[in-house]
Amino acid sequence: MPSRPGQAPPAPQPLPGVDAIVAVGSGKGGVGKTTLAVNLALALAKLGHKTGLLDADVYGPNVPLMLGTSAQPKVVGENRIVPLDVHGLKVISVGLLNPGDKPLIWRGPMLHSIIRQFLSSVEWGTLDYLIVDLPPGTGDVALSLIQTVPLTAAIVVSTPSDVSLQDARKAIEMFRQMKVDIAGMVENMSYFVCPHCHNEIDIFSRGGAEKTARQFGVDFLGSIQLDPEIRKSGDEGRPAVLEGESSPHAKALFDFAHRVTERVEQIKSAAPEGVIQIQ
Repeated sequence: MPSRPGQAPPAPQPLPGVDAIVAVGSGKGGVGKTTLAVNLALALAKLGHKTGLLDADVYGPNVPLMLGTSAQPKVVGENRIVPLDVHGLKVISVGLLNPGDKPLIWRGPMLHSIIRQFLSSVEWGTLDYLIVDLPPGTGDVALSLIQTVPLTAAIVVSTPSDVSLQDARKAIEMFRQMKVDIAGMVENMSYFVCPHCHNEIDIFSRGGAEKTARQFGVDFLGSIQLDPEIRKSGDEGRPAVLEGESSPHAKALFDFAHRVTERVEQIKSAAPEGVIQIQ
């Protein structure tokens, strides 16, 4: 339960069996955050890691569509939720519980409650990684997540445009103020390869996320091109990484996943023994 006014919030509690919890966030919507979160989680699973994906984007839960599923999770025992198994990935999303176009018109306490339930009432089992797709911005859901469980790391997604980067900087500062380690920034829609002349076109400018990462002293996790096949595969419920690491449409996504695993291991190894990253 949320703390009462004047009371310190309860300390975040680890999820038994979950080795690393990684949040994927952005200051701004429309930057492809969910696309990268879904492909990251699936890439980790295909690389042999036991992986879960929590869709915490309560107002825009697009994970079920991108994974091509509309099945409802089962409830067992004392209100325990069994996540779906999709392509070897354990998945939970409010979009599975509230399918269709009906909106969720919720205030902060309800958001806090659903995030806590998805963390504590879901049978995640043993996981190497739990990827959490956050909603855009720096609001209630991100705060509830950070207050509920110790995050191992956060990833900030941005396009190269100044408008996107302005909000991405706010996301970086939010994670820092909440004492969450930042695994790094990734630049999505970095460039477009013309299918006719094969030249690279910088539709949203280029390199802004890498420059911002340097300015803020965080790692740069790579550039993902603006690839119509990545968009199409997500709309059709077959994310690009399912094609395998050798696919030209998936290579940059797998490179991103490899960099994430390297950074998470660095963050974990830098933590004092027996101490979780956020206190």
